[in-house]
Amino acid sequence: MARYGLSRLAAAAALAIAAPLAAQSPAPTEAGAEPPADDHVIDRDRYERLTVPVTIAGQGPYRFLIDTGAQATVVTHRIVNDLALPRRGRAMLVAMGSAEMVDLIEVDELRFAGRSVTGLLSPLLHSSNIGADGILGLDSLQDLRVLIDFREERMLVADAAALGGNAGYEIIVRARRKLGQMVITDALVDNIRVAVVVDTGAQITLGNSALLRKLRARDMGEITSMDVHGTQIVSDLSYARELEIGGMTMGNVPIGFADSLTFAALGLGKRPALILGIGSMRVFDRVAIDFARRQILFDIPGRHDPSRARAMFMSGGPIPGGPGSP
Repeated sequence: MARYGLSRLAAAAALAIAAPLAAQSPAPTEAGAEPPADDHVIDRDRYERLTVPVTIAGQGPYRFLIDTGAQATVVTHRIVNDLALPRRGRAMLVAMGSAEMVDLIEVDELRFAGRSVTGLLSPLLHSSNIGADGILGLDSLQDLRVLIDFREERMLVADAAALGGNAGYEIIVRARRKLGQMVITDALVDNIRVAVVVDTGAQITLGNSALLRKLRARDMGEITSMDVHGTQIVSDLSYARELEIGGMTMGNVPIGFADSLTFAALGLGKRPALILGIGSMRVFDRVAIDFARRQILFDIPGRHDPSRARAMFMSGGPIPGGPGSP
């Protein structure tokens, strides 16, 4: 059980939520057109595997995304209208590229994965900007493990034992809690020490200005993403030669650089920092974020596809057959 009052949410709402665009169901190619039946089944199946069924006050299920970068659990207008949930004031919600005042919704009881969370005050957002009925944030995920299985294209949340413990993970990294978020401090980008925030809600990996100044990176173009308010974020794209985390080294990592409000909200505005988005995590077979143990676990794909492992990882990781190079 968890219970949070308005004063706690006022601080919680200052953190970032990045819209996970890949989880959204694609729109028809022509106005009013329906996708082919087979494509619709595949898209719906993938959407359900990347979301979690949630009931609210015994109603539902609703499909929620899991966002380890979001401090607060979010609901959308569909849920509020279905259940006539009461509004309880407003708060400032800082997203990747914008900050806006949003309504707060009282959620008496939210259930998922056999757990119950009560007394939530949840920001109200539009489903068109997040691609789901809601978002499970850190106020609902404490003491649980989030597992992203890229082989199965599936995201799960439960306690560590129910998700198989630590078996099969080659790299286990200790993390620190910073306002509820998991921050890896033992990381390097091109030999520059950085703080890394693991964010399952961010599609791209984003660096701050302090890291850009240290890297003196060459501009390779632009990359566009969208935050949960629907604001577009245009980032300068560059590539890091190496990103080292816990003894493994990833090569040729794309990074967007932008002055996101997220870094300041986390107290990471003045030191080199990186938000590791789910696009960069896809080089692994699995990634697990364990809030109870303060660990991030990585399953390197060498056991299943050695050629893919050698293409993605440069050195330092226990890849069968020895280290490869890109």
